[in-house]
Amino acid sequence: MADPIAAFLQANGLAQPAFAPDSRYHGLPTAQARLPDGRTVAYVTRRFLPPPESFATVQTVTLAAGQRADQLAAQYLGSAEQWWRLADANGAMLPEAMVARPGSVLRITLPEGVPPPAES
Repeated sequence: MADPIAAFLQANGLAQPAFAPDSRYHGLPTAQARLPDGRTVAYVTRRFLPPPESFATVQTVTLAAGQRADQLAAQYLGSAEQWWRLADANGAMLPEAMVARPGSVLRITLPEGVPPPAES
């Protein structure tokens, strides 16, 4: 059975996003390159890390030996696939770098640009 949303978008000449809204790559444009053998490949254009100060800290966590970014994301963000949000908020290009030093402090944040709740 065909996806009715995809069928609607296609029938009305609308482009379906290449990545889901919760993807690290959502909203990035794609481009194409022609390889020397004539094949065409699509790729995602460069994504720059956002500045860590654009994230509001909710809490901090002291890393223990053996912790992984996906486990931390599952515990604190509700989804292991959201590890990239932790990496972005902590200025880490790679998830391994973010958790490499036991005893270091990891920021758990709101999504980029979401302000902290007003204190009453």
